[in-house]
Amino acid sequence: MSSIDEISDRISACRNCEARFLATESGHQPRPVAWLSDRAPILIAGQAPGARVHASGIPFDDPSGDRLRDWLGVDRDTFYDRSRFAILPMAFCFPGYKNGSDLPPPPDCAKLWRQPAMAAMPQIKLTLLIGGYAQKWHLDGKALSVTERVRGWSDHIPDAVPLPHPSWRNTGWLKKHPWFETDILPWLRARVRTLLANG
Repeated sequence: MSSIDEISDRISACRNCEARFLATESGHQPRPVAWLSDRAPILIAGQAPGARVHASGIPFDDPSGDRLRDWLGVDRDTFYDRSRFAILPMAFCFPGYKNGSDLPPPPDCAKLWRQPAMAAMPQIKLTLLIGGYAQKWHLDGKALSVTERVRGWSDHIPDAVPLPHPSWRNTGWLKKHPWFETDILPWLRARVRTLLANG
């Protein structure tokens, strides 16, 4: 068994947060959703699966995923090709609800799994850092806002690019910051095309 298969199996079997999830309003069981790859040139580092992804077991299988695929300029088949994209959120399971809203990603997940998972994917050439949790962990650990991170995107290319979450909740943010679409997305789509063409 390869190292990527071994760590993928260990992640799939993880029940570290079972008691935490049972205590949430959704009272659910762990269902880790992480797609590791030892071939993909692009890593998507998000926050945590939502309820819909928890139900399907397919990452970004929701309107946020549709918007993200549009940002990248790829179709569903390309996006879900594990020789092209790896998907490793900061927490692998749906965190549950509190007062009707998603809870933040539990920190235990990154502490347990992120270093060994990243070490198993040395071929990654571009990491898409979606949201503040991924940006803080992968960059310098500073408590900057997502807007500050995304505005400074050119400081981190070509190896990484910080992105806002593609959720519909960020539609207002996108309208308020048109430079995201005019400045970042053309570079991002071109970089993705190059990496998918060349590996």
